[in-house]
Amino acid sequence: MPEFTIAVVTALTPSSTTLAEYGLHLLSALGRKDGVRVVALVEDADHDYPAIPGVELRRAWRFDALSNPVRIARAVRSAGADVVLFNAHFTSFGSSKVGAAVGLASPLAARLAGVPVITLMHNIVETVDLGAAGFGSSRLVEPVLRAIGTSITWMVLRSNLVTTTMPNYVEILRAKYRAKNVALTPHGAFEVPAPPQAPPSPPTVMTFGKFGTYKKVEGLIEAVRSLGRDDVRVVIAGTDSPNTPGYLAGVEDRLGGPDVLFTGYVAEWEVEPTFRDAAVTVFPYTATTGSSGVLHQAGSYGCPPVLPRIGDLEGLIEAEGYTGVFFEPDDVDDLARAIASVLDDEEERARIARHNYAASAGLTIDEVADWYLVHAGRLVRGDGRSLLGDARPPVAV
Repeated sequence: MPEFTIAVVTALTPSSTTLAEYGLHLLSALGRKDGVRVVALVEDADHDYPAIPGVELRRAWRFDALSNPVRIARAVRSAGADVVLFNAHFTSFGSSKVGAAVGLASPLAARLAGVPVITLMHNIVETVDLGAAGFGSSRLVEPVLRAIGTSITWMVLRSNLVTTTMPNYVEILRAKYRAKNVALTPHGAFEVPAPPQAPPSPPTVMTFGKFGTYKKVEGLIEAVRSLGRDDVRVVIAGTDSPNTPGYLAGVEDRLGGPDVLFTGYVAEWEVEPTFRDAAVTVFPYTATTGSSGVLHQAGSYGCPPVLPRIGDLEGLIEAEGYTGVFFEPDDVDDLARAIASVLDDEEERARIARHNYAASAGLTIDEVADWYLVHAGRLVRGDGRSLLGDARPPVAV
């Protein structure tokens, strides 16, 4: 039996909970590492979770349950974990304000239970548009919510190490909270399949994700229809955000037609063909809450992105070497222009696909998993190389 056990607290596909897909790929990468026992502490819900080689699955927490910190701490101890890694987002543990906030006390509870804690925070309250993210903020309520968010961040920072995938998040945490236990974590490409090829005809404009809060599809449908091209169809791949149940069904009732396909949940084996069949992936966002796994998938599968001019996404593009065509958020005409520029210029579309594929190939989720093992080794054994076996240690940032 391996001498070292790492517990990973995460949502896991097919759950609609935030970061479920990232959880799947991170667990898969960790499960491929020799000499490490991986225990996934996943949502206790009615899901048929996939078997992941090298990973033991345990149902350990419930969405919106106020008992999550206690349940997770007990599960971490029961697993015999040497270290626990939280794959977290502000809405990872609940859609209600109370459920989400209480859930984020779980890293502190795990540390108080005597287990070293690494917390990957995919977003921070200082950069989240609370109204767009589904928390119904107003001018009077927002200062209160942000104060609560600051308190939650202080709790999360009681982890031994907090990582983020955005450079500006690291800067904010170090400046505002005087945190010395914060580091930048590369997001990593989920996989690097065959190089990009020309998409099939007729052209498809696709968007992928969980919709209804800051990801809205009405403008996308309107923009594509305004092009007046009968050969172009829209594919809306994904589900409602947990905060906005029924959103996509309502859009389909109002705007559905033969030119718009609502796929619903996309199983893991359907992800690659969904991207490869599209000529462009559109990000119809009005805000962002962190790094984008969809952008990395689009890069891996050679599907050029059309992106809003929002700080986080532009920062990610610059930091990780991606490119795309940008549009002004909430401007349907500008979105239509951006989409047309990709559809009508085959040479530019191929250039963007090649560029982003190369960026994806540059750093994989397997290398990111090694990065976490380096830090786990440092926390527990004082030696970052001790868990890597023969692998070359990654460069820590």
